[in-house]
Amino acid sequence: MQTKLNRRHFLATTVLVPMTAWVSCRSPVGGRQSGARRPARFFFVSQGKTALINADGTGLRYLEFDVPNQATWQPTEFFTDGRRVLLLSMEPRRDGSGRPFEEYYTQTPTHLWIYDLDSGSLKEIATRDRLAPFCTPQLLLNDERMLVQVVRNKIGQTFSMNLDGSDAREFTRAGEGLPYGVSLSPDKQRVAYHLASPAGYQIWTSDVTGGQRIKIAAQPGHLYFGPAWSPDGNWLAYQDCQPGTEPGHDWSDVCVSRPDGSDQRILTQGRSMWFAATYGIPGNRSSGSNLVTWTHDNAILFPRRLPGSKVAWEFQPQRPDTDHFNRDYKPELARGGTEICRLDPRDNSVTRLTHSNPPVWDFRVSESSDGRWIVFCRAATGDVPAVWVMDADGRHPRQITKGKGDRGVDHPRWLPVAVG
Repeated sequence: MQTKLNRRHFLATTVLVPMTAWVSCRSPVGGRQSGARRPARFFFVSQGKTALINADGTGLRYLEFDVPNQATWQPTEFFTDGRRVLLLSMEPRRDGSGRPFEEYYTQTPTHLWIYDLDSGSLKEIATRDRLAPFCTPQLLLNDERMLVQVVRNKIGQTFSMNLDGSDAREFTRAGEGLPYGVSLSPDKQRVAYHLASPAGYQIWTSDVTGGQRIKIAAQPGHLYFGPAWSPDGNWLAYQDCQPGTEPGHDWSDVCVSRPDGSDQRILTQGRSMWFAATYGIPGNRSSGSNLVTWTHDNAILFPRRLPGSKVAWEFQPQRPDTDHFNRDYKPELARGGTEICRLDPRDNSVTRLTHSNPPVWDFRVSESSDGRWIVFCRAATGDVPAVWVMDADGRHPRQITKGKGDRGVDHPRWLPVAVG
């Protein structure tokens, strides 16, 4: 049985690599590097543009590339030098009015690039032996090889290949399902991912070739999603959503397991994590899955649901999904919000890091690679999100920017701490 692409397969926003996959350039002692250190910086995306900004709000610049016919640019992963970043660009989307997402989105040509932050050089890669027009990066295995997702005839598959596109090898087999939420173990020997398969969404690990697989979590009626390795390599964190009660995948619970599948635990109760983030207003709205992320000291950050909360964008399960959104805007029904929390998997203790009155929606949380800062997005009901930064313990939260023309931001991503 072949697995065709549908709304759930793209819930993770296929053009973006999860934050947990980013390289940490932490030094062995105390999380600090010697020598002169540049200010903590992060990327974000606004109106299809990629921007770079310091954690204190200074140094904002939008990256402009003199490349024709590219509609959007997205940063994905860093190389080990902490200077070069893998970028993904997309041509104008082929889906739209009268063209269903499932059929036409993956006919959109994509391009992969290496961008040098210091020199400003931009080089296109993955041009040799091109497998399909739609090809998106999933993981850098090392500085020479990567995992990419390829979609042909609405069937997705993951390949391992050299950066130039040569020597492509199957990581998954066509029709068995699509790996998403791909995460590399700290020792770079194992890959964790969730597999969107005919049997449901399952968590697996494998070696870097796709072999020696271990099934971590799989159960009928459950959607397991977005595994991430703990910094010490001893745990995987992921989400458990039950589509029977959550057809729009709005809420989930946080789980952990050992990398061999043992010691599985559900750490939260009552579907308390905001999963399918939807925000904005008609004419300026967006979505994309929230993922659990780890801190440098092996705690978990996640957006926790306030009791009784409901988003303004209501999923419509009774009608076909033709736009990968399938929601109606009902702000009169919205209530509550979410708060960023720190969860210690050793004792299930939860520390609230953000609080707002009236409540707002906090999401897309991650810790800087030196462990000093936390970045997240914040959106009030009926408004677009801004990006915020706070100290790692939740103190001194401050809004950094609301994006290009104050039209909203998303997907903040820390750069590795660099000496320079």
